[in-house]
Amino acid sequence: MNRLANRSILALGVFLLSACTTVDYDFSDVKKSRNSMQQMAQPSGAVNAPRFGDRKPFEWTGRTPWHYPIHGTDVSKYQVDVDWNAVRRSGISFVFIKATEGGDRFDDRFTEHWNGAKQAGIPRSAYHFYYFCRPAIEQARWYIQNVPRDPNALPPVLDMEWNASSPSCKLRPNAVVVRKEMKIFLDAVEKHYGKRPIIYTTVDFFDENDLNQMREYPFWLRSTAGHPTEKYGPHPWTFWQYTGTGTIPGIKGDADINVFAGSAGAWKKWLESNKVR
Repeated sequence: MNRLANRSILALGVFLLSACTTVDYDFSDVKKSRNSMQQMAQPSGAVNAPRFGDRKPFEWTGRTPWHYPIHGTDVSKYQVDVDWNAVRRSGISFVFIKATEGGDRFDDRFTEHWNGAKQAGIPRSAYHFYYFCRPAIEQARWYIQNVPRDPNALPPVLDMEWNASSPSCKLRPNAVVVRKEMKIFLDAVEKHYGKRPIIYTTVDFFDENDLNQMREYPFWLRSTAGHPTEKYGPHPWTFWQYTGTGTIPGIKGDADINVFAGSAGAWKKWLESNKVR
């Protein structure tokens, strides 16, 4: 073929490839993210567009989890011997770590995970699992007693979900009481850490307690069988937990995987806005 024909074919190929792209990445952020991968101790970095395995993958339609460039995980005492450097290299950009439950339970591996994630340069947050048979203020004090006040950490998280397996508490307060108690906890924690806390919840708990009324808080929503807009309607969200059966290098067994709602650039701005100076 002559030179002109070769150029025409090359141009057509580039056009077809661009037409197949479904993810609208900001490539200026991609370049910065790749550089930050090489600087493992810099927690402000984000790894671009990771794809993780899943033991029980869901057939997503519409906007998929990997459309979002910023992925993270959450851990508790059930994740043992985590290789946090491997986790970071795999594409994890943040982690939520269980710290406390109720007014007297402290996660056995919180300190190990908290320190390990920091050393690997992964931004991290501590979450509290709410117990419905103890006053909210007591639970807030317990959380404050056990979670360090780190100005660079992500905001605290309040985990609100029904716990049918609890051997000691079967109480299910009405929605008005639930939201009132949540507000007591959230206010106390925000005052101490100087950051607006995040609310984690599930579809059933969100609906039954009309948490749509608490839009002033950032939400971390669980939805493993559909995009949050399919399960929570137009309610705004900051984090989305999309699987509990993911596979992440450095973590043994099943892993929860989450995404941040925005671009890599938005993630960096969000991190900066949540630092206490």
